[in-house]
Amino acid sequence: MSKAGVLVISHGSRSPEWVRLIDEAVADVRLPEIEAGVVPVVSSFLEIVEGRLIQDGIDELEALGVTDLVVVPLFVSNGSTHVDEIRYALGDLPEPSFDTDMVPFRRNADVHVCSPLDDDPIVADIVMDHLSGITERPEKERVLVIGHGSELPDFYARWKTGMGHVAQRLQELGGYREVRTALLLPDETRDAMQAWREGTQDCDIIVAPLFLSSGYFTNTVIPDRLNGFDYKYNGKALLPHPSVSRWMEWIVAEALARIVT
Repeated sequence: MSKAGVLVISHGSRSPEWVRLIDEAVADVRLPEIEAGVVPVVSSFLEIVEGRLIQDGIDELEALGVTDLVVVPLFVSNGSTHVDEIRYALGDLPEPSFDTDMVPFRRNADVHVCSPLDDDPIVADIVMDHLSGITERPEKERVLVIGHGSELPDFYARWKTGMGHVAQRLQELGGYREVRTALLLPDETRDAMQAWREGTQDCDIIVAPLFLSSGYFTNTVIPDRLNGFDYKYNGKALLPHPSVSRWMEWIVAEALARIVT
């Protein structure tokens, strides 16, 4: 008899608040199979959160008799190198995409790895919702969406492609004068801001961080990188927002349906 379980994997942080937001989002996932206790759900972390790392999560689910692991990479972008590392260590990729210290996890269950958030329409919806408190005249506002990024060419391209789709949907939803994207790695933020500064001066600039949860990058790195520029910024990341849990419900339901069939 097969038994499915859900393993949610996020990066991890030394901030208890960061971990709490992840746990609350996972706990808010509502599916009949989960609420009935038929499909157990475990939230795990790539690093830092001792006792709750990925191997701990696999062991916990397999101890419950799980034979099929539905893996949810709770990461912002398909361009995150961590997503590929995790897929390789779970046996979902035959070899690593780059040099990594990660080694294959110990497991018996079959794995079914879902996609990260990336350019799912819900991402732009959340960003739009968070911007509602600071936007005033969309037709006279430019929005700069800032993500983490990567210096590895293939992963950089994935970041830019996914964020480009988010920006396009944000433009359609909000009716902004312009929406652009910039990465912290490599640093594109100041060039993007400078280009707007040298252009027309009749628009306000709004900065929207594309990060899973607020922390060092949203609170410190982005403001430091943009020092000297005028812009509106509330620092709100994707969490907390109920739509993250709804997204997990949709992709887990799809994965469970494929396992059953």
